[in-house]
Amino acid sequence: MRIDILPTAAHAPAVERARVGLLGLATDLNSEADLRRMLPADIGLYCNRVKHANPMTLEALREVADDLPRAGRDLLPGLTLDVVAYGCTSGTIALGEAETLALLGRAKPSHHQTTPVTASLAALARLGARRVSILTPYRADVNRALGDYYASRGLDVLNVSGLDMDDDYAMTAIPPETIVEAGIRAMAPEADALFISCTALRSSLAVEALEIALDRPVVTSNQAIVWHTLDLTGLTAPEAPGRLFDTLEERAPQ
Repeated sequence: MRIDILPTAAHAPAVERARVGLLGLATDLNSEADLRRMLPADIGLYCNRVKHANPMTLEALREVADDLPRAGRDLLPGLTLDVVAYGCTSGTIALGEAETLALLGRAKPSHHQTTPVTASLAALARLGARRVSILTPYRADVNRALGDYYASRGLDVLNVSGLDMDDDYAMTAIPPETIVEAGIRAMAPEADALFISCTALRSSLAVEALEIALDRPVVTSNQAIVWHTLDLTGLTAPEAPGRLFDTLEERAPQ
């Protein structure tokens, strides 16, 4: 009996302009859907989770480092990604940005690595924003660490306003309308831009309303990851929210 293997479309690789890996916290209800909503349909998004449990503290976030290598290895083994991102802003602060990027590079072969901190700093620089207000859902100790780090990177951090929360699930439950209200209260009159930290917050859904109300650019953690991914790969996302993506308009899609 002869057994033939016939060529079919199923054997052809998926047509993707780029492949992006997201390593998110086990407790994050939002980041995967948020990134998928903003990324173009022909960019593949592949996700894995790292061990984490509420409450969210700096100590608990540092422990994530123990599982990041495993999560990276188990994400599409054998394939090199275009970009791999760590989906936690406060976690990057807790581990240290440089250490987080190094962990990503060792854990998963990729052409580029990013974090919400790395991406938001690049985004604020591209927007020419030096004086910033920051809104977070975090408690005071996390806010102090975050504000100190952004200041150490050359920004004039005018204020850090927090919602005093340590539960990822509760953060995602905050409606975008409430984030708009909090963002308006958090924005210092002399600030060049507002940065809203946390991948668990549905803050990308508040960007356009906030930019209208404030007449200044707004950068959020997930929005920044998407923007940085596109910037690193030379791609664009014409439907993504916010002035930040206007900086990609002159880039020709690959």
